Amino acid sequence: MYRQSKYKATKITTEAGIFDSKKEYKRWLELKALEDRGEIQLLTRQVPFELIPSQRIEGKVIERAVTYKADFVYMYKGSQVVEDVKGFKTPEYIIKRKMMLYRYGIRIQEV
Repeated sequence: MYRQSKYKATKITTEAGIFDSKKEYKRWLELKALEDRGEIQLLTRQVPFELIPSQRIEGKVIERAVTYKADFVYMYKGSQVVEDVKGFKTPEYIIKRKMMLYRYGIRIQEV
């Protein structure tokens, strides 16, 4: 099943789940092959990172948390890798990329 997004990417549904683009699904297959060969470990998809916690006044949420959802996270030679498949870098993504570096010291690898 296919559905096109506003950035011309086509969502794709597979036995492995829903992917935001054909490019993201292709990268998943590449990473799964690396994991099967033991070159990477602990491959996961759509991993959320909290960048700014929700804001509360008197227990009531007045602003929701800001999160970044990584396409893929895995271990390579003992280090965590956070990867994002990009066709188009939105201004929102660029800010979140900077916040990931500031908050967690993580540089997102863009594919």
